[in-house]
Amino acid sequence: MRFKDVFSIIGPAMTGPSSSHTAGAVRLGRIARHWMGMQPERAVLTLYGSFADTYKGHGTDLALIGGLLDYDTDDSRIPDAEQRAEEAGMEVEFTVSGLNAPHPNTVKIELWHGDDYRSLMGSSIGGGSVAVQQLNDFRVNLTGELPAAVLLHSDKPGMLASITSAMGHSGVNIAYMNVDRKSRDGEALTVIETDTAVPDNVLQQLRRLQHMYEIKVIDLKKRG
Repeated sequence: MRFKDVFSIIGPAMTGPSSSHTAGAVRLGRIARHWMGMQPERAVLTLYGSFADTYKGHGTDLALIGGLLDYDTDDSRIPDAEQRAEEAGMEVEFTVSGLNAPHPNTVKIELWHGDDYRSLMGSSIGGGSVAVQQLNDFRVNLTGELPAAVLLHSDKPGMLASITSAMGHSGVNIAYMNVDRKSRDGEALTVIETDTAVPDNVLQQLRRLQHMYEIKVIDLKKRG
């Protein structure tokens, strides 16, 4: 079982009627925004289960857009998020799906900025907490409760040892890590949640590793 803090019990400060449909949706949008590393130019959001059934009545659509704009759960601008996205030049489209999903409150977020494409599938699991199951085609287990480094690299021997060694020597404590790969010797995605944010100099050291393609930081305490 993943670590839960007091946030999971009392829930967040938020704008909207439901922590699952509003606060959790904001957090999923923000994680997707940080995964891209910038404001997307276009977003397509596919809703499943109760998200699909009630997203307009519960403000889930506005919450997701607010997250993509990097608003926090209690941001007073969330009710105007659709208009603010338009003003910011972000095109947003919602669709619904009747297919099965990992949880009733699930969304697939697809983002574009120029040639860069990102996708995320995640669920709002109650009390404002979320579970991200997929980043692009990789299986992950990401909560957004702790800072996370998302590393895209080649599946080569010694890569994980080099990554964890660099963090350990710099005093960064790893709280949770999971790895998925497309094929042997192909691309792999490593998600590392840490007790404190990984310092910039450590991120630069990791980016210089042979076979490292990309590093993104997901930290909901910061603006992406």
